[in-house]
Amino acid sequence: MNTVIDAHNVSKVYNRETVPVYAINNVHLHIEKGEFAALVGPSGSGKTTLLNLIGGLDKPDTGSVFINELDITKLSANKLIDFRLKNIGFVFQSFNLIPVLTAKENVELIMQLQGIEKSVRDVRVQQLFRQIEMSDKMDVRPAQLSGGQQQRVAVARALASRPKFVLADEPTANLDSKSAFNLLDIMTKLNKEEHITFLFSTHDQRVIERARRIITLVDGRIVSDTAAVSTRHEKADV
Repeated sequence: MNTVIDAHNVSKVYNRETVPVYAINNVHLHIEKGEFAALVGPSGSGKTTLLNLIGGLDKPDTGSVFINELDITKLSANKLIDFRLKNIGFVFQSFNLIPVLTAKENVELIMQLQGIEKSVRDVRVQQLFRQIEMSDKMDVRPAQLSGGQQQRVAVARALASRPKFVLADEPTANLDSKSAFNLLDIMTKLNKEEHITFLFSTHDQRVIERARRIITLVDGRIVSDTAAVSTRHEKADV
């Protein structure tokens, strides 16, 4: 296995000039290629902050974040934007689809920004919509899709550029149970069959039961990091 994410002594501090508040406090974290891992912990434990630091959406006050051995904390703002575009897929709690674009256009947008030619984009989009089982919804706008369908489109968008890994911040929080399980089925399948690396921030037990590694944060620190023996879903398949 190859190390995809390597965070060294990472801290994020607020109110530095008065009473410092550590959102993330001296965290060390390594994520290997092909992992299906979850950051868990109570609200305010630092899950989303750590995900944002790993994804280059925010910079740590101390420490470094290496993605495939590149220290992204040393990149300029423009180079960091370009790096995220080419290397990291994001799935957000609120979907973040562009309402005036169709599902297909939302997924295709990342590849357009990368300058990928249309014929290649078309093949990739068709493949992704088959994978998320929504080939019949490609020309539909987000407002006409259910929450679960919108989140599946968001997953396809995250995968469009063939990223090194996908960061998913509470991806099931706004979904009903059926939609959440369908989404998790798709992401689990992508992880197992295509070895796509997923790192979740979640408090959702449905996600935690699927994760094969559980990293628990409390007050900005990692207090446990364990490999799950098996998930409920995998037990049911035995």
